Amino acid sequence: MTHNNLLAIVFALASALTIAWGTVARHQITEQTTSGPEDGGGVPILAAVTRPLWWAGVFCALFGYVLQIVALGFGTLLVVQPILVLSLMFTLPLSARFDGRRVSTPEMTWAGLLTVAVGVVVVMGRPLPGLSQPPVHIWLIALVVGAVVLSAVVASSRRRFRSEKALLLGTVTGAIMGYVAVLSKSVVDIFVSGGLGGLVAAWEFYGLIAMAVLGTVVQQSSFNAGALKNSLPAMTITEPLVAFTLGYVVLGESFQVRGAQWIAMAAALAVMIVSTVVLSRKGVD
Repeated sequence: MTHNNLLAIVFALASALTIAWGTVARHQITEQTTSGPEDGGGVPILAAVTRPLWWAGVFCALFGYVLQIVALGFGTLLVVQPILVLSLMFTLPLSARFDGRRVSTPEMTWAGLLTVAVGVVVVMGRPLPGLSQPPVHIWLIALVVGAVVLSAVVASSRRRFRSEKALLLGTVTGAIMGYVAVLSKSVVDIFVSGGLGGLVAAWEFYGLIAMAVLGTVVQQSSFNAGALKNSLPAMTITEPLVAFTLGYVVLGESFQVRGAQWIAMAAALAVMIVSTVVLSRKGVD
């Protein structure tokens, strides 16, 4: 594909909207199955999968991921990931509609701040492409470190109250999806340069599938563990932070920022983090 940041932005926005609907739909079903009679023999996840709306949510999540793949084909990970955070912009009105309430003025204010912050990161940062196939030893280090840290967090979550467990599992989900994002970018680049033959011969393709399945399972576990307001903030902000870090360290992507511009970028990232946490909590209160 031809490198085109404008098309990358368009497809990333479409992905954010689709993912937002899928997230809200699946959590609505999860709330019903954990608070009411269950059709899965007392197991919330089994009760959830018997509902058509849950499967519609899963389809939206998968289609949103396809749109994300297309966006990554046109642009860098450092362009696409900040825009995906705007899924909160769409989650707010969708969640409000499901709950029969209106989006409040504070929510609108934080949404505006988030939009401006993302705009600064994308426009001022002007990310440069990195490596399509980084050295295997760099991948191994990143994967081993991630596996050790996330396994420790999951083990710790088993001894926590529901709200804390949801927060920790949401963090793990976001981190796994950060790895999924980086693997996705690498897989797209491999397919563009090597075609289908190069794709099926690349370990990144199979690693991506495994990570995506694992992320989906852990995400559903975080939904079952407690209220969405506990898991969604951690999930939503951890993914881009991990993806940013891996994009720099593993893929070698970089921002075209110098001198005082780093101050503006740091401020924008701080605003993005704070507004993301606030909005994700408000959207599901």
